[in-house]
Amino acid sequence: MSAAESRPNMQRRLVGWWVLIGALTLLNFSARFSEEDSSSKTDNVLYRYDAAVFGFLFYALILGVVLVLASGFDSREALGLRRPRSWGSAVGIALGSFVALLIVAAALEPVFGAGKAQGLDPTGWIPEKAPALVLNALVVAVFGPIVEELLFRGVGFFLLSPFGQPAAIVITAISFSLTHGLAQGIPIFFIIGVGLALLRARTGSIYPAMILHICFNGFGVITGVFT
Repeated sequence: MSAAESRPNMQRRLVGWWVLIGALTLLNFSARFSEEDSSSKTDNVLYRYDAAVFGFLFYALILGVVLVLASGFDSREALGLRRPRSWGSAVGIALGSFVALLIVAAALEPVFGAGKAQGLDPTGWIPEKAPALVLNALVVAVFGPIVEELLFRGVGFFLLSPFGQPAAIVITAISFSLTHGLAQGIPIFFIIGVGLALLRARTGSIYPAMILHICFNGFGVITGVFT
């Protein structure tokens, strides 16, 4: 695809990306408001098989749209699916970012209460429901982060890159914070989104951001079970 053909195509795909972001934001905020108004809200959602199935199908649908948006472009460019410029540097930046994000999240949690409001942290260990927890953990801490990275730091970052890296970093971080549908969590998710986007920009690859996102979500699940 030539540069002349690529620009209008990128603009159309960017419109499609914005439609997807808007739909996810409205859907998740609506679901959150409905949940808050409902007297049937249940705890320990990660111990439910239906939550794992719904979560997998939800992320699979998003992944399908992401692949459509990235189609026609080089996947290494459109999704960032290439090796980092330096794995050593990428690991160092990722570890530093992981520690920094944990500190920021811990500092802001008492102020905003985003983790509690999100309602995903298990309230202890329930041995008889361990298989359901494992399935949900795979969705929340592995499949979900991979799909979200492809959506935001992958195709989103790519489609916004003509406006400059700073714009791509900030806009994907704002979008990332809004699509979680949690007003209390917007500041924390924005900071996490900035950290992940900076990692994507610094390493030239989406893989370090994926790994960091997986570790961050996995740490949240583990601490929720055993604390």
